[in-house]
Amino acid sequence: MPRILIVGGGYAGFYTAWKLEKHLRKGEAEVTIVDPLPYMTYQPFLPEVAAGSIEARHSVVALRRHLKRTTVVTAKVTGIDHANKVATITPPMGDSWQHEYDQIVVTAGAVSRTFPIPGIADNAIGLKTIEEAVAIRDRLMSNFDKAASLPPGPDRDRLLTVVVVGGGFAGIEVFAELRSLASSLVSKYPTLTFDDTHFHLIEAMGRIMPEVSLKTSEWVLKNLAKRGASVHLDTQVQGAIDGNVALSTGEVIPTDLIVWTAGVMANPTVVRGGDLPVEERGRIRTRADLRVGSEDEVVEGAWAAGDVSAVPDLTGGGVGGYCVPNAQHAVRQAKLLAKNLVAVLRGELPKEYYHKNIGAVAGLGLWVGVFQSGNFALKGWIAWLAHRGYHGLAMPSWERKWRVLWGWWNNFWLGRDMVNLETVQNPRYVFEEFAARPRPPKPVEAPAPAAAPAAAAGGSAPAKKAPAKVAAN
Repeated sequence: MPRILIVGGGYAGFYTAWKLEKHLRKGEAEVTIVDPLPYMTYQPFLPEVAAGSIEARHSVVALRRHLKRTTVVTAKVTGIDHANKVATITPPMGDSWQHEYDQIVVTAGAVSRTFPIPGIADNAIGLKTIEEAVAIRDRLMSNFDKAASLPPGPDRDRLLTVVVVGGGFAGIEVFAELRSLASSLVSKYPTLTFDDTHFHLIEAMGRIMPEVSLKTSEWVLKNLAKRGASVHLDTQVQGAIDGNVALSTGEVIPTDLIVWTAGVMANPTVVRGGDLPVEERGRIRTRADLRVGSEDEVVEGAWAAGDVSAVPDLTGGGVGGYCVPNAQHAVRQAKLLAKNLVAVLRGELPKEYYHKNIGAVAGLGLWVGVFQSGNFALKGWIAWLAHRGYHGLAMPSWERKWRVLWGWWNNFWLGRDMVNLETVQNPRYVFEEFAARPRPPKPVEAPAPAAAPAAAAGGSAPAKKAPAKVAAN
């Protein structure tokens, strides 16, 4: 039986395994998927998770629940020796082992791309995982709790200042969603006002959201300005030591929350740890039929899709001739990859990936959104409904769709969930504070010195110790 190994359980990996289960006959192949996390994260929902509009668990898909005939391994693939068709799998505990395969599908995704800017690695947080989105939400809510008990001044201003770096879709969405969350929180704190909150977005280019038209992006800028948010264009971050964000304009913004969304890069652990061909931007070189290789050469038994791969964009609309790294391409590539892999196993020819971008949609906080398809654009609450409708339907499995839709319905009537669970990151703090501990052992008393030996004949006898005097009461 052919052995198929899928490296990564994100969009492309999950959908590949999901569709392979549909297309493969029983006993036709053995499928194994390896990922450090036991779930797929639906990343377009991360800004709403950060804003408390979606329950964190509802925006992830459990691999073991929805992959019925796939072996799920919670570990990392730290090496790929495709020449011998062996992968090194490293679990969280225990020793690594060698996993033999016949076909490998590399869908390890992307990670946040950062630059060696002083303080960023120590103070910023990305927005690629569900854990990061939850931490951003809880940090902002905790800062409001702390600021409410402080008098006006630098300490309170720092707590109520948010800086987002990167003006792409992810950056603008989380920036606008956090602005919306902060506006809701203000009404719950009598000692704070809207003017006490400060939101800054830093973008190195001269515009935001390159996926939409210039006119639409300018509308977004005006909308954010009306909501009290500042966008710094043609500006770079030069430092963030101790949370003091130094800009290329000379301005310094003290903050306690820095969100980094300035680009992504292919998962370096997988790309650098293998012998598959890599192109100049650090992605696995992939053909239009999703097999690894170039236009003239095929690496037999190797496939790639999603953000980790450089797939030619046959529509001519991709940056540099390749498909841009987004969920729209990852999902569609995975579906075709599963069909192509099964076709090759059956001795048939694979098909080339061709998908023209149908548009872009973004949520900018409650009741605000934008939608762009060609020259057609929607703005405001209609676009916001389109955003929720599209992503609600795109969420894999009806089980997860219903959880997300039910949460939105409850929020419509009950309002945004504003529970702060930052202490979940240190769940034992109360137990440790009051837990009884063994008393430290009493110090051992030193033994009394030995008595001097009796005097020699003719010598004087040792003097007797005088009785201790007892003080009168």
